[in-house]
Amino acid sequence: MVGVSGASGTPYAAAVLGGLLAAGHPVDLVLSRAARLTLLDETGLAWHDSAWPPVLAAWLRAPFGAAATSAVPSGPGAASRLGELLAAQVRVHAPGNLAAGPSSGSYPTRGMIVVPASTACLAGIALGLSKDLLQRCADVTLKEGRRLLVVPREMPYTGATLRHMLTLHEAGTVVAAASPGFYAGARDAADLVDFVAGRVLDAAGVPHTLYRRWSGELGAARGDTQPRNGSAEPAGDLGHPGR
Repeated sequence: MVGVSGASGTPYAAAVLGGLLAAGHPVDLVLSRAARLTLLDETGLAWHDSAWPPVLAAWLRAPFGAAATSAVPSGPGAASRLGELLAAQVRVHAPGNLAAGPSSGSYPTRGMIVVPASTACLAGIALGLSKDLLQRCADVTLKEGRRLLVVPREMPYTGATLRHMLTLHEAGTVVAAASPGFYAGARDAADLVDFVAGRVLDAAGVPHTLYRRWSGELGAARGDTQPRNGSAEPAGDLGHPGR
């Protein structure tokens, strides 16, 4: 399950979605009402639940999205193949539909990623408000003992937001701030987006090759000319607990 809230950071959501699709994971997707405004602002794409496949396809192929991910076909017929992939692997739910399948604990999911997670969204989940389907799904994920990851991007944090994040942490949530690392040899903004998405997927247990992992060799990434890709491969040993 992937929830997208209204915080700035739609490229992070696109990269996470691309990584999940590349790894062969079906996705239930819900965008909050505020997320639709942010998507329109950051990409120019207008989201409609009744006609979402072409919008999602364009989002995944947008700058800083998942353009380098193997889940996004390229070449002749790419648009048609991507449409078939999305139709087969993605289910979209309206944020106001509290009767949707994922609103129930009996609906099977592996867990949920909220990316990006606005401070309002963090508060709603921490307080158990379930004011829309996104928050309800997060609450269901927690009550069923499944893995919940939230990816806050806004900063600085107020005391209230820090307390909400602590509450979520104590409930078993992984709080993974959208903080890119610079040891992986990033060449552009897309690499930094992929780094954050990759660390989120690491925490979710999803294999990927979105960024160059720390090897213990200082400066090794500066000479690395390997192209980026998001094809699914075993995550391997992270090598350094602080990376």
